[in-house]
Amino acid sequence: MAIPTKEELGFDPDALRDKYRVERDKRLREDANDQYNEIKGEFSNFIEDPYITMDIDREPFTDEVEVAIIGGGFGGLIAGARLSELGFEDIRIIEKGGDFGGTWYWNRYPGAACDTEAYIYLPLLEELDYVPSQKYAHAPEILSHSKNIAEKYGLYENACLQTEVTGMQWDALASRWVIQTNRQDRFKAKFVIMSNGPLHRPKLPGIEGINSFSGHTFHTSRWDYEYTGGDSNGALEGLRDKRVAIIGTGATAVQCTPHVGEAAKQLYVFQRTPSSIDVRANRKTDPEWAASLKPGWQKERMDNFNILCSGGVVEEDLVKDGWTEIIRNLISMANYRGEDTNWDEVPQLMEIADFQKMEQIRARAAELVEDPKTAESLKPYYRQFCKRPCFHDSYLQTFNRDTVELVDTNGQGVERITQRGVVAGGKEYEVDCIIFATGFEVGTSYVRRSGYDVTGLDGINLSDKWAEGMRTLHGVMTSGFPNLFIISNSQAGFTTNFPHAMDETSQHIGYILNECRKDNLASIDVEKEAEDKWVEEIIGVSRFASDFQESCTPGYYNNEGKPNPKSVQNGPYGKGSRPYFRITAAWREEGNMAGIKRNK
Repeated sequence: MAIPTKEELGFDPDALRDKYRVERDKRLREDANDQYNEIKGEFSNFIEDPYITMDIDREPFTDEVEVAIIGGGFGGLIAGARLSELGFEDIRIIEKGGDFGGTWYWNRYPGAACDTEAYIYLPLLEELDYVPSQKYAHAPEILSHSKNIAEKYGLYENACLQTEVTGMQWDALASRWVIQTNRQDRFKAKFVIMSNGPLHRPKLPGIEGINSFSGHTFHTSRWDYEYTGGDSNGALEGLRDKRVAIIGTGATAVQCTPHVGEAAKQLYVFQRTPSSIDVRANRKTDPEWAASLKPGWQKERMDNFNILCSGGVVEEDLVKDGWTEIIRNLISMANYRGEDTNWDEVPQLMEIADFQKMEQIRARAAELVEDPKTAESLKPYYRQFCKRPCFHDSYLQTFNRDTVELVDTNGQGVERITQRGVVAGGKEYEVDCIIFATGFEVGTSYVRRSGYDVTGLDGINLSDKWAEGMRTLHGVMTSGFPNLFIISNSQAGFTTNFPHAMDETSQHIGYILNECRKDNLASIDVEKEAEDKWVEEIIGVSRFASDFQESCTPGYYNNEGKPNPKSVQNGPYGKGSRPYFRITAAWREEGNMAGIKRNK
C-alpha cells in the first residue's frame, strides 16, 4: 500500500473528513442560490456604471454585419482577434461597459489583480509583443492590455459600447440574426458569438433590511472612489474618519481588505466562510528573462500550466505557483515510499495531498495572525478546489491591526442590516459605510445573467430549450439556433486559466466560420443526434465531479451547497480541458464538420 499512515502524515485524515463535513453542514441553506437579490428595481443603483467619463451619443444601428460578438471581455476580444487574423473584417462587438475589458472593466477596487500568472493569463501577449510588468498584473495594466487588443485588431471601429442586447431573433428567410439593444439598435448579423461571460453581473446578498441602512453602500465591482478617495493602489483618504463594514471574504475581499484596513478609522470584516490564503510572492518581471523569450513562449507556458493543473506530468513546472503546487504534492505523495503507484489509490492519494496543502494553509493563518481566536476563524476547512483559492501576502496580517476586527459568523452570515449598521451573532455593529464584496452571479439562468433571450427556428426561445439543462455540440453550438456560437465553460473545456480555454474555443469557432465562408454557406445548424450524443457524454463523465461538489462547503462552485440537478449537464467536460481540446482538434482535422447541417 502506498497510503501513508496518520503517524507519518502528522494529522488524522478521518478526523479532517469529519471536520470538513461539520463545517459544510453548518453552512447549508435551503434557499441556496436564491439567497441573493437580483439587482434590478430598488437595487438598480448597484449595477450602474460609475466609470463612464463621457456618454457615447450615436444614432441607432439599422445595418448588417457579418459577425456580431456579444461581450467585450477577454472572450469577445480573443474571438474578434482570431477572426481578424482569418481575414474577417466586418465584426461588431456589443459591450454594456464604457470600454473593453469585461471583468477587468468592472473590477477596479483597490488591490485588484489577477490570481493566475499574468504571463499566461493575459491573452495574445506575443501577438501584441508585450510582457506584463509583474508576475501577477494589477487591474489597470490588465484593462490597458484589453484596450490595446481592441486597438490592434480594429475592434473599436464598429463597436457598440455602453450598449446592452435586449433581444435576438433568427430570420429564417434572410438567414440572419436580428439584434435589438437598449439603444434602439435593430441590426442584422450573419453570425453571432455570445461571450457574455460569468463575471459581470454583481451579486447582492438577500440580507433582511438591506435597504434600511442610512449610511453609504456600494458593491466592489462598482467601487466608489468619490467616497473613499484614492485609487487602485489604495491611499483611501476618504475613509480616515469612517467606520466601514466589508461583507464577504472571497477573492475580492482578500485583495481590497488590506487597503481599507489601512485607511479606515474602524473596519469590520463579516465572514461566513474563510478563504484559502496562500503565498502570492509577486515580483517584477526580469527584463533579461523577458528579452530571452523565444517565439511560442506563451503557448508553451499555457500548455505547461494546464497539463500540471489537469494532473499531468511535465519535465519542468514553468509557472511554479500555488496552482501547480498541489499537483507536485500529489506526485510526491504517489511516490511516498518509493513504490510503484497503485492507480486505484490515486483518488485517496489526491485527497491526502489536498489535506497536506490545506494543513499548510491553516498553519500559515496561525503563524501570521497574532490573536489565536481570529487565526482559528481564518482557517479554511474544506478541499482546496471547493472554493477558488486565493493568494495574498498582506490579507491575514491586516487582522493584526487594532482598528480591524474579523466578525466570524460561524457559517451563518449576516443576520440583518439596520439603519445604523450590521447585525451578526446578535450584535449590532454601527458603521458609516457598507461595502458588499459578494462577487458576481454564477449559477443563475443564462437569460438572467445575459439580460436577454434568443429566439431561434420555429419561434423557440433558448430559455425554453435549456429549461431542463444545456444542450450543445462541444459547448459551442446548439440545434435550432443556426449560425449561433457560445464561448463559455459549460459543456466545454474548463481550466483554471480561463483565457486559455477562451482562446481554444475562439480558434474552434474561427475554423467553423472560415469553412462556412469557403463553402459559401448561408447557414449551419447542429444535428440533433450529434447534440444528444454530446450531452450524454457530458453527463456520463461528470459523476465524480458531482460527488466532489456535494461534499464541498457551500459556494458558487456548487450552487451554494445545493447542487442543481441540471448542474452536471450544465457543467464542463468532466475528463478535463486537455481531452476536450483534443476532441475539438480531432473534429477540425477530420475536415467534414461532423454533426453540422449545411445550408447553401
